[in-house]
Amino acid sequence: MSQDSDKPRKGWVIPIGGAEKKSKDRVILKRFCKLAGQDKAKILIIPTASELDDTGPRYVEIFEAMGASSKYMPVDEREDCFKQEIQDLLSEATGIFITGGNQLRLSTILGGTPVAKLIRSLNASGVHVAGTSAGAAIMSEHMIAGGRMGPTPRENGTIMAPGLGLTNKIIIDQHFRQRDRIGRLMTALSYNPFVSGLGIDENTAAFISPDGVLEVVGTGAITVVDPAALSHSSMSNARHRDAITLIGMKLHILASGAKYDINNRIAYPPER
Repeated sequence: MSQDSDKPRKGWVIPIGGAEKKSKDRVILKRFCKLAGQDKAKILIIPTASELDDTGPRYVEIFEAMGASSKYMPVDEREDCFKQEIQDLLSEATGIFITGGNQLRLSTILGGTPVAKLIRSLNASGVHVAGTSAGAAIMSEHMIAGGRMGPTPRENGTIMAPGLGLTNKIIIDQHFRQRDRIGRLMTALSYNPFVSGLGIDENTAAFISPDGVLEVVGTGAITVVDPAALSHSSMSNARHRDAITLIGMKLHILASGAKYDINNRIAYPPER
């Protein structure tokens, strides 16, 4: 047997654009629950981005109604991320779900802590990680932490911060069509044309397999912006608030069932 075949298979990464259905037609949450093991699933909720007391218990109730065992991780301060009992709780999970809220709250509390390292390690060894809204944004190595609405990329259009680093091949933006965020996603890509940009609509998710192929699930679409063939960017010479010239960007609009190979940058239509 080869060394590669001995390696554990990586878990799925599932960024959700926010406002996913939580009562009727819970297609996204049901599929995540099934991946995590359905009635054998142990789903841990990380509600750190939210400052609402009921966020964690609400998701626990949702997943337990699907037959899974579920708990939420009480992490409100950085010091919580160094507690052994928190790390032990995380280590039991077959699925991790990161809720919405403020992504800078997520990055400043979790970033660089044993909890952040453990999430990466668990995902690398087969635990599936889903996140909605802020929880989706933080999944990539580079995170969009804020920025301007509107269709035009601008010099001041995006605020960037470090993410969890579950993937270095994409940058994620959420509530995409609903909040008109194409400009800030393209601004982020002008800094780093190595990655593909995923603009994920509400009640829509990218189910990214261990092989790096995502499938769109939900009622909206995912806008994929591929800067691989970018031949010109004016970002390095732009003055404050200037519009940015970007030549050679490729764009795909992918609805439910469509796929995108992140490693090879190839889009596929839904199967009939």
